[in-house]
Amino acid sequence: MAVEGGGIHRIWYTGGRWAYVSALLDGFTDYIFMTVDMSDPAHPCEAGRYWIAGMHAAAGETPSWPATSRYGLHHAIVDGDTAYAAWRDAGMVVIDVADRTQPKLITHRNWSPPFGGGTHNCLPLAERHLLVVLDEAVLDHQEDGLKLIWVFDNRVKENPVSISTFPTPAEVDYVRKGGHFGPHNLHENRPGSFVSSELIFATYQNAGVRAFDIRDPYRPREVGALVPPAPARMMDHRPNRARVIQSADVFVDAAGLLYCTDYNAGLYIVEFGG
Repeated sequence: MAVEGGGIHRIWYTGGRWAYVSALLDGFTDYIFMTVDMSDPAHPCEAGRYWIAGMHAAAGETPSWPATSRYGLHHAIVDGDTAYAAWRDAGMVVIDVADRTQPKLITHRNWSPPFGGGTHNCLPLAERHLLVVLDEAVLDHQEDGLKLIWVFDNRVKENPVSISTFPTPAEVDYVRKGGHFGPHNLHENRPGSFVSSELIFATYQNAGVRAFDIRDPYRPREVGALVPPAPARMMDHRPNRARVIQSADVFVDAAGLLYCTDYNAGLYIVEFGG
């Protein structure tokens, strides 16, 4: 499928007719939400689009947000007919995709400011009516502020309410350690992988990969962590980068093995002992 512009960043596809992508298209200020019809897998085609008003510069729209804020979709996770979209400095956008050709807004929640933005994952836990929402740390030494992982009560889809945050790793001074400190990614319960609405895995960059128990959603608690040593050889060849781990993404297979990528250190395969 041809895309006129910068291309695709991340895809949500679990089989069947529909895929969902973040797309950087000519005429838009940043990545937007797009539905893709996969009924003919050899010839996928765009079905619909959604963006925040102000992003379609070619149509004369002008941003209502500061130039220092990035309003662009990282990606969406789709549950049934609802897409939960992580829109970086615009927070979380909840989209009705019952008509894949005409996605429409259900609600928009943004906590930046006062918090630092960078919303990266919005993970629905449908059977518990919860959302786990992660804000990514993107600057060294926490220069973009403390980033958090939030738990939302999602019993009323039009009014998700934040009820708690995950504990921030604090067993050493990770800000002083160097590089990025803070959340980056969640394991997203993709079909065929490890799926849980009670045990959440997240990467914390220079603080490694963490496991959290959210059986009590008002009091998330850490139940495991792996912080590998400094990399012997750097994957990132940019000059003057701190020689520290930067755990970036985590995928947990059905057997419970964690595959954690690190853009300084490479790949770690980890077993969680519970």
